[in-house]
Amino acid sequence: MKALLLVDIQNGFCPGGNLPVPEGDKVVPVANRLIDSGKYDLIVASQDWHPSGHGSFASAHPGAAPFEMGELSGKPQMMWPDHCIQGTLDAELHPELKSEEIDLIQQKGENPYIDSYSAFRDNDRDASTGLSDFLEDQGVTDLDVCGLATDYCVKFSALDALEMMPGVRVRFIKDASRGITPEGVAAAIEEMRAHGIAIIDSAKVLAG
Repeated sequence: MKALLLVDIQNGFCPGGNLPVPEGDKVVPVANRLIDSGKYDLIVASQDWHPSGHGSFASAHPGAAPFEMGELSGKPQMMWPDHCIQGTLDAELHPELKSEEIDLIQQKGENPYIDSYSAFRDNDRDASTGLSDFLEDQGVTDLDVCGLATDYCVKFSALDALEMMPGVRVRFIKDASRGITPEGVAAAIEEMRAHGIAIIDSAKVLAG
């Protein structure tokens, strides 16, 4: 049972969004080819879904500026611009993504007191989103992960998939993903590889 996890391919993380990843929209046609490939039994997506005033927003902390380190619930926290607020256009999946083919959209980041990079659990590693239970109930044996951003939500989702679903083979699809900085992407790929996650491109999936 093969599944594809599309991480946070939302307007907010694409050019014109509130927290754009460079070339974030370039993942959409690659993701669509993967969706259309017939190689997957199940397609799931995660969606950052923050309430207004979320604690990871710099605007929630007087004097804080976006992209500086701060604190949230006693732990270090990157301060982000307001993004992907529930019910806004910024939070919607990219309009060109073939969303009608997605079997489950897992929302995350709803707790205002803790951020949630991973599609599987909050950053405190305590509260689960339920995605791992869903995939295990479906009998998933292989999971390919891609989306936005490689150095944050994609990396943490892939690592959590590996840890929370023992025995499931996890792969990262490089060309269906983009990151915030080249250095961050390189470090994320090395970390995933070191944990046993295969680094592939979409051509390998389509050829397989």
